Amino acid sequence: MRARTEQQSPAWRTRYVVRSGIEGTICEFAHGHGARRCRYRGQTKAHLQHVFTAVAVNIERLSAGPPPDEPSPSRLPTSFQNSWTRTEFPD
Repeated sequence: MRARTEQQSPAWRTRYVVRSGIEGTICEFAHGHGARRCRYRGQTKAHLQHVFTAVAVNIERLSAGPPPDEPSPSRLPTSFQNSWTRTEFPD
């Protein structure tokens, strides 16, 4: 009950906005790029793998964005939003 009450406060919601963005990035890194398992033995090689994977994720994100001369949208649409706009619903 205490945790649910705390979740209604504006301060908690402000902190959670930052956390949800970070969790999405970590999820993409772990699930989309196989960062849960290391291909190499040794801390130095494992660190290099993580650094290069992070560089690749950043390049993918930058290449998916709009050209520099156009204003960027606040957020790219999700798969659900794309499917919602393509679906025609009867009135």
